[in-house]
Amino acid sequence: MTSDSEFDSIRPYCGDEIEVAKNRLCRSQEFLNLFSQLTQMKQDSIVAALQNVRDRNEFQERFFGPIIQSLIQMTTDGVSTTGMELVQKDTAYIFMSNHRDIILDSAILNVLLRQHGNKYTRAAIGSNLLINDWVTDLVKLNSCFVIERDITVREMLTSSALRSKYIRGVIEENENSVWIAEREGRTKNGDDKAQPSLLKMLKMSGSSNFADNFKALNLMPVSISYEWEPCDALKTQELYTRTWGKYVKTPEEDMNSMITGISDYKGRVHFHIDRLTAEELDSLNDLSSNGDRFEKLASIIDAKIHRNFKLWPNNYIAYDLLHSENKFSSFYSPEEKENFIRIMKQKIEKLEGDRSMLNNIFLEIYANPVKNSLNV
Repeated sequence: MTSDSEFDSIRPYCGDEIEVAKNRLCRSQEFLNLFSQLTQMKQDSIVAALQNVRDRNEFQERFFGPIIQSLIQMTTDGVSTTGMELVQKDTAYIFMSNHRDIILDSAILNVLLRQHGNKYTRAAIGSNLLINDWVTDLVKLNSCFVIERDITVREMLTSSALRSKYIRGVIEENENSVWIAEREGRTKNGDDKAQPSLLKMLKMSGSSNFADNFKALNLMPVSISYEWEPCDALKTQELYTRTWGKYVKTPEEDMNSMITGISDYKGRVHFHIDRLTAEELDSLNDLSSNGDRFEKLASIIDAKIHRNFKLWPNNYIAYDLLHSENKFSSFYSPEEKENFIRIMKQKIEKLEGDRSMLNNIFLEIYANPVKNSLNV
C-alpha cells in the first residue's frame, strides 16, 4: 500500500495526519492572509471550508478544487480540453505533461478530470518548493507526493527507486492517477523536452520487458498551452541572469513564482490528452539497448506534446518578430500583434539587463512551441 511507512518521506498525508494538518492551516495567519488575497474569500470562510474536510478527496472536492475553479474564472478567458474521451473512469494513469506553472498545471488538470467523472491525480512536487510548514500542509493535503531535489548521486539512486515503487503502487491500487512533469522543473524557454532520466526512474520498479513495463503504467502525454505564459517576465529575468553565470534560486523566488503563476492573467488555456499505443511501446523492444529505448520513448512523448500544443496568436507573433518576418501573419491580426508588443514592452521595462537580449529571451519563450511544431 502506498500509505505504508516505507513511503513516509514522500507520500501525501493520510489518516490522523489530515485532521492535524487541516487545523494547522486554519491557525496559519500567513496562509489565511495570502489565500484571502488570492481568492477574495473572507478568512472565516476559508476556515469554515477547511473544517468540513475529512480526507484528501474532500479537500480537493470541497476546498482546493473550487478555489482553482474560482481562479480560472478570475485569471483566464476559459480552459478548453481535447482528448478526454481517451480517459477511462475506472483506470488510473500517469499523466505526463509539459510543465509551465508550478501549481496550475496539475491543479487545472484535476479540475478537468473531476468534471468528467475521472480519478484525481496525485501530483509530484519538488522538495525545494516545500518552503514552509503551511505550504507543506497544503500540498500534502492536496495529495501531492515529494520529489527530492539537491541530493547526492548515491541518495538519488535510492530516492529514484522509492519514487518508482510509489508511483507504480498508486497506479496498481487504482484509487488515484498520477501527474508528473516530463522534466525536472518548469520549462523556462518554451522548449518542452522529456527527460530520459525520468523514464528510467519510472521503469525501475516494473517488468524487465521494456514495453510491458510501460504498458502497465498507462502513460498519457498531456500538452498544456497558456495564451499568456505564467511568469513569463520572471522566466525571462532568470534566463537572462543564467547567461552571465551560475543562478541560485531562493525560496522567496519560488514563492513569488507560485503566487505570480496563480494570480496573473493567462488568457485562454488548453489541455490536450494523448496516449501511448501498444504498437508504439512494442516497437521499442526492437531497439538494441535500453539507452536507445529511453531516448526513443522520450522522442515519442515529445512529438505528441509538440503536435498537440495549442498555438495561440501570441506564439505566431513572437516567432515572426524573433525572425523579422511575416511567415505566420495569417494566424493573427494587426491588433493582436500591437497588443502583444505593448504588453511585452511593459513587462521588459520592469526587468534588469540589456533590453535587446531580454526581448529575444521573452520572444523565444513564445516562439519555441512554433519551432517544435514545425519540426514535428
